[in-house]
Amino acid sequence: MDIVLTLAGFVVGIIVGLCGVGGGALMTPFLILYGVPPATAVGTDLLFAASTKSLGVLAHHRNATVQWRTVFWLALGSLPASGLSVLWLRTLDIHGKDYEMLITTILSIALILTALVLFRPTNSSPKKEGDFRLSPRLIKPLTVLSGAALGVLVTLSSVGAGVIGAAILVMLYSHLRMTMVVGTDIAHAVPLAFAASLGHFYLGNIDFQLLGNLLLGSLPGIMLGTRLGSTIPEKLMRRILGSILLIIGVGFIFQI
Repeated sequence: MDIVLTLAGFVVGIIVGLCGVGGGALMTPFLILYGVPPATAVGTDLLFAASTKSLGVLAHHRNATVQWRTVFWLALGSLPASGLSVLWLRTLDIHGKDYEMLITTILSIALILTALVLFRPTNSSPKKEGDFRLSPRLIKPLTVLSGAALGVLVTLSSVGAGVIGAAILVMLYSHLRMTMVVGTDIAHAVPLAFAASLGHFYLGNIDFQLLGNLLLGSLPGIMLGTRLGSTIPEKLMRRILGSILLIIGVGFIFQI
């Protein structure tokens, strides 16, 4: 057992339990900085995310806070895009500098976007009559296109399925309550992360020993973070997490 990795899983688990987001955005950069090859860090973190969020899907389904029709349209874009991204990665040298630079670049962009979304004020109530709404004809095509963008981003960096996915849902489905946004986002993030991790498994980018160390710490961390969630203001946690991700994202830019 690697105590550092287990402790990292525990800390990330607490953060995920506290504010519901940030798992991939924190874990992948940590693994890369810890010396794990970028390809292995992304692939292993995708399977880690799919494993830790699966129970959340069941809980949201039981609470009827998943809009499965929206999950379908998102997946219609994200799953094929993820598969195509894996096929593209197959043509690259996963141990070469170009591949490492690609992942570092995508990761830095994803981290900065995630940080900006976290800094964005949350609106827990649906939009009122008269507020701007997209044309109903555009909703489905934009959902599929957004899913495709998420599929590429998540497959290449393991970041974006949570925070960025939720921000997309808020913009496209402004009538949804935040509980429905969160439930729908998680219900889409799990199959996307699982599909992307299968692709990385095919490429040989998953370290199961590393995964075991992370899960050993993350599962109790998530349970503790969930219990502590009611004692720390969500707004404060989002700003702290956003600041951390922004610093890491900018730091990766200087490494490119």
